[in-house]
Amino acid sequence: MKTLENEENLDEGQPLVEHLVELRARLLKIFGFVFITFLPLLFFANDIYDVISEPLRDLMPPGSSMIATEVASPFLTPFKLAFVTSFFISIPFILHQIWSFVAPGLYSSEKKFMGPIFLTSILLFYLGMAFAYFAVFPLVFDFFASVIPEGVSMMTDINRYLDFVLKLFFAFGVAFEIPIATIILVWSGAITMESIKNKRPYVIVGCFIFGMLLTPPDVISQALLAIPMWFLFEIGIFLCKIFKLEHL
Repeated sequence: MKTLENEENLDEGQPLVEHLVELRARLLKIFGFVFITFLPLLFFANDIYDVISEPLRDLMPPGSSMIATEVASPFLTPFKLAFVTSFFISIPFILHQIWSFVAPGLYSSEKKFMGPIFLTSILLFYLGMAFAYFAVFPLVFDFFASVIPEGVSMMTDINRYLDFVLKLFFAFGVAFEIPIATIILVWSGAITMESIKNKRPYVIVGCFIFGMLLTPPDVISQALLAIPMWFLFEIGIFLCKIFKLEHL
């Protein structure tokens, strides 16, 4: 009798062990891919930093330049940027590994729905980063350069600047995922279309609170994050109506 019980417990525990082993294997693949991507980028770290800092350097007053206030900053700052860049580049591979891990547990109809969702989420994340670089950075840095007090030189620390832009990259990348989040919530039945419409005022307020928390303390960058988030939320609702996800 004990032998049968032990065999049943072993059979029940085996799938969990297999899932943990597979999860470990996929995490190792992710770390390996990020590391392999990081190595060649390390040789171009300074060039990548030049590209990232160009929106600020173009607007700095004549005679001013960026500075490094710490001894190791000239090396560590581009090093950190190369690593973060390798992570951003690896996002499609990372999401593919996540998809490969969860896909076997989904029904065929769910796979048909979630496959395009994964692809769209990747594109939206990169689109959010591009929007931050090409639209937000010039406006924000132009504002900062225009309000410099008399007698003060604009000489931004390279490490502080990197932290600033990475925060904005991440904030806008995540914010552009709002249509995907809206579609998944409605499709899964976690919220109905009628309910989400009634919560629109709270969502708008939440967008501005989110923008305030994830952006620097200036009205321009906060509005440039909050307003697109609101717009993307409306796009998510519109797509839910088109595809009638409540009936899936």
